[in-house]
Amino acid sequence: MTVVETDRIEMADESDELTLDKLFEWLERMPVPEGYKVEIVEGNIYMSPQRQKHWVIIALIYDQLRAQYPVTRTASDVRIDFPGHLNGFACDIAAMVKGAEPDDKGRWRPQDVEFVGEVISKSTAANDYGPKKAAYATAEVPVYLIVDPYTGKCHLHLMPKDGEYRVETTLDFGMDIDLTETPVGLKLTTGEFPRD
Repeated sequence: MTVVETDRIEMADESDELTLDKLFEWLERMPVPEGYKVEIVEGNIYMSPQRQKHWVIIALIYDQLRAQYPVTRTASDVRIDFPGHLNGFACDIAAMVKGAEPDDKGRWRPQDVEFVGEVISKSTAANDYGPKKAAYATAEVPVYLIVDPYTGKCHLHLMPKDGEYRVETTLDFGMDIDLTETPVGLKLTTGEFPRD
């Protein structure tokens, strides 16, 4: 009888805690449709289809970031664990600080991220404007850019402090995004961003 009780206690201790690693292990065994991005936001699993216009915007941002960031310091749709409850994001585009290297699990650390760009999808836009923005601010990501192809606007978030961005600017497609006074150190052009 004592052995059974000990086994039950050990099993409960091992399996009760839900972690990002467990969730992603389960996801890897699931049949996720091809062409879908999967991420975990506040413990909820989201799958959104990647559209061509979405990809074009990401590629245009990436091409411009390459002036400052080697390919080894950028990531797209790669898991990065951010502060908060079970936040495993797959940022559309992220750029890391000079000298940053993935950790022993091959993942970027949130404190090494200095730029995040998200191109919204209708089904997950609330995440980009809500919990993801809060997590990026909490992680003190200096530059967070939301690109909205439905409205033709870019929403730039700067100066994170106490879990909030202190500066928020909205720019229309076609206007330059001046990041020269930020760690990114360049201007992004938006004239070629397609609208949905």
